[in-house]
Amino acid sequence: MAKMLVIWVLSHLLVFAAWQPEALAEGNSCSASTLDARLFFERENELLRQRYHEEYLASYTYNTNVTDENRQAMIAVYARNAVQNKQLAEKIKSSDYTQSEDADVRRQALHLSKMGASALDPDDYLALQNAISSMQSNYATTNVCSYTNRSDCSLSLEPHIQERLSNSRDPAELAWYWREWHDKAGTTQKENFAEYVRLTRKAARLNDHRSYADYWVQFYEDADFERQLDASFKQLLPFYRQIHGYVRYRLRQHYGEDVVPAEGNIPMHLLGNMWGQSWNEVIDLFTPYPEKPFVDIKASMVQQNYTVQKLFELGDQYFQSLGMRALPPSFWNLSLLTRPDDRQVVCHASAWDFYQDSDVRIKMCTEVDMHYFFVVHHELGHIQYYLQYEQQPAVFRGAPNPGFHEAVGDVIALSVMSAKHLKTIGLTENGRLDEKSRINELFKQALSKIVFLPFGYTMDKYRYAVFRNEIEEPQWNCGFWQMRSEYGGVEPPVPRTDKDFDPPAKYHIDADVEYLRYFAAHIFQFQFHKALCSLAGQYAPNDSRRTLDNCDIFGSKEAGRALSKFLSHGSSLHWKVVLQEFTGETEMDTSALLEYFDPLYQWLKQENSRLGVPLGWGETNKIPSDCCGQFST
Repeated sequence: MAKMLVIWVLSHLLVFAAWQPEALAEGNSCSASTLDARLFFERENELLRQRYHEEYLASYTYNTNVTDENRQAMIAVYARNAVQNKQLAEKIKSSDYTQSEDADVRRQALHLSKMGASALDPDDYLALQNAISSMQSNYATTNVCSYTNRSDCSLSLEPHIQERLSNSRDPAELAWYWREWHDKAGTTQKENFAEYVRLTRKAARLNDHRSYADYWVQFYEDADFERQLDASFKQLLPFYRQIHGYVRYRLRQHYGEDVVPAEGNIPMHLLGNMWGQSWNEVIDLFTPYPEKPFVDIKASMVQQNYTVQKLFELGDQYFQSLGMRALPPSFWNLSLLTRPDDRQVVCHASAWDFYQDSDVRIKMCTEVDMHYFFVVHHELGHIQYYLQYEQQPAVFRGAPNPGFHEAVGDVIALSVMSAKHLKTIGLTENGRLDEKSRINELFKQALSKIVFLPFGYTMDKYRYAVFRNEIEEPQWNCGFWQMRSEYGGVEPPVPRTDKDFDPPAKYHIDADVEYLRYFAAHIFQFQFHKALCSLAGQYAPNDSRRTLDNCDIFGSKEAGRALSKFLSHGSSLHWKVVLQEFTGETEMDTSALLEYFDPLYQWLKQENSRLGVPLGWGETNKIPSDCCGQFST
């Protein structure tokens, strides 16, 4: 045991040494070989920047005008550039750049030698891009039939289906829309998904990884990161179980025992979201203090004649108040901020960096309400990240940890949603909530922030298992639902068999987007929030007037300077280095998140105990009993 402990300590010391600032700053040599290497990477980064610019233009054209012609044009650009990316990676691998005495050269060589899908031969690469883009196109164009008029099959996910999920309280109607969407957006794509799995496995092996899961994990630059994710999930699970038990109890009161079990999984169609990843759309069914109205900024927005343009102007003003960059004129001229009437678009909100002349854009079908008020600030967080690291070479224009980009978007939204900030911008009259209203608001946030965690965790634990061939293809669907049940205690409203295939009903699975970044972001954002609030003088431990859940860093130049410096590094340094510089911490840590929500956690424990609410859940009965064995974390 002692020997094992010594080995563990030594291995972790080696990992620690690998990212020390001193190690990354070493090697400021001006030898001829180093200067040649710097010139090589300067030239290749400019060519890479041009390729990225071309790719994002083609992708944006497709996403803002979903036609097969635009899809094929996008794939052609990807395929052409993949050949050049592969040639560059092979050139670096055959050189000694990864052994350079210059740390920056070594890091660029490491990043640019990763070929990803470009390692495939041209035919396989095209087949992979066709599989992914076909799934994306299907997702973007799927319409379903109306529950009340089955001959009307023109209903899209947003706004039509989501409106019913939010407002209907008829379980049969909700189950209808759930099944319609999953059958059409999911099951129809099983062959494309199987092709995607086959080819990503092949690409992973060509990149010297055991699986595509291991290819994804290596972007966290920490051999221990998967274990850290598992440990973080376990730390947060007791809080989630309290929320789950309370919501199930209240849903059972509303719908009755025939619809909601006392101790089992929650039927996910009742939760106001197609995937059960957030539950706040139906919060009226289980508000802790119903007599206390929620902050309703939509009414104020209507009264003050808010427009979509106004939402983005407010977000722009927020970053400028921190001393950060204003949105460039091209943003306003080239972004797609509302749904057009003349063509189909991918409405899923996204921020874009075109790698040229501060050309940054947002694509989303914005509406004027509280949800989009926060989404706008989140997406502008991405935009600010792009602008801050714009001076980096193309290879470093990204986040050092996949979770950082999403966390930056969310950390601004945490300040924006505070009662203090909403009063500052004239959307509410009260900048401080009484205790019951505070519990209500924390509960509402938890229904998106905490409820998301098992969902975000499962999306990639499932794909990891598929990529690693730990789930056989005939069990791909039941394995997915077994994980959703085991980790999150939710289940489909109707039985699902191996004839169904539901994972592609989620956009990020269609689009080949690694998803644990969102799980990590939900933890990192609270670490960032705590650091910024401390710098802004808005937070102090054990001070009831300076709490994390009512902190607003608006106008703090000190917080803005720290955030700008953090963002400007891009991925030029290891994420632990920039995290330590920014927060003083070197690991992903759940303590700030748990501190933020602690008043709600304590209230839930007391209320569930008072009501005799059972906690936990058993296995789902909506899948065949001979599915996979239990998964473990």
